[in-house]
Amino acid sequence: MAGVERFLPTDGARALLDLTRELAVEELAPKAAEYEAEGRFPREVFRALGRYGLLGLPYPREYGGGAQPYAVYLQVLEELASAWLTVGLGVGVHTLACYPLARYGTPEQRERWLPGLVGGELLGAYCLSEPHSGSDAAALSTRAVRAGEEYVVNGAKAWTTHGGVADFYSLFARTADTGPRGITAFLVPAGTPGLSAAPPERKMGLKASTTAQIHLDDVRVPAERRVGAEGQGFPIALSALDSGRLGVAACAVGLAQAAFDVAVAYAKEHRVIDFAGLGFLLADLATQIEAGRAVYLAAARRRDEGLPFTIQAAMAKLFCTDMAMKVTTDAVQVLGGDGYLADHPAERYLREAKALQIVEGTNQIQRLVISRRLAEE
Repeated sequence: MAGVERFLPTDGARALLDLTRELAVEELAPKAAEYEAEGRFPREVFRALGRYGLLGLPYPREYGGGAQPYAVYLQVLEELASAWLTVGLGVGVHTLACYPLARYGTPEQRERWLPGLVGGELLGAYCLSEPHSGSDAAALSTRAVRAGEEYVVNGAKAWTTHGGVADFYSLFARTADTGPRGITAFLVPAGTPGLSAAPPERKMGLKASTTAQIHLDDVRVPAERRVGAEGQGFPIALSALDSGRLGVAACAVGLAQAAFDVAVAYAKEHRVIDFAGLGFLLADLATQIEAGRAVYLAAARRRDEGLPFTIQAAMAKLFCTDMAMKVTTDAVQVLGGDGYLADHPAERYLREAKALQIVEGTNQIQRLVISRRLAEE
């Protein structure tokens, strides 16, 4: 990543990226292979990132955040993901989990809870998908029933990143049988009685990133922890996902850059960069990575300017994650037989890239979002 040229708006942003790069090289990269091989969640790494102020970068300083433009925050994610995707994606998920409260909470709710979420060592999770309603989030069936000054929540959530290790959950549940208009958002502490996590899923890649089902058995959530109005949850969820998809796009570019750097270093070391057209292949990969970076940054700048960016976020997520899949596949090919061995990180990058085409809305869903908007024009 040292060769990536970045255009940053302030000296503070440049210092932030320098700090991130230093942490990525010295603290993250040396641990990644071991932790991934053992499936060990790096909770201490996220605590350290919190102490450095990296868990609340796009949120206001008055609540303990970093007040950084999204275009800067996403480049931080890219740097983290280039060293260790589990960490880059994890910071993105945490930022996504903070979004409902930060954007839709009342002033009293934000003042009471947001500093703890974005300014320290707490880690969040985002509970939207369910075992039978992944891509069709509007069909979720987890139910929250009002009982006096509480809601009683029953159901199950699936594919929850940080499930079982998070300190808080941004949770979406059905409060009325009115389709998307019957969904409500809640902020639920991890220690709430009745909330539990199943054993972590066994995944193809991202083995150090804990993914688990969350079970909700008569979980009593105070009404003051409802975020937004009853029935407002689905728009909140979609708005959060627009921003979250940009995070996935940035992580995909970081992962692709890491795979590309490995491939170039290998081709130079073994003096095969001009053999069998590998130089042209690497030139194409470099171009695709630069294009992906430009796409996600263009979408981020729209967000920073307060312009609509739903379609641009879908395009960025679609393009960057498909690009990462291609780059990591071709990186393995450049290494030949060595690329198929766990001795080199290329095979891990390939396994990890697949997840990025699935999380936060599959790429088929991104195409649906884009095509529907085109039909409206």
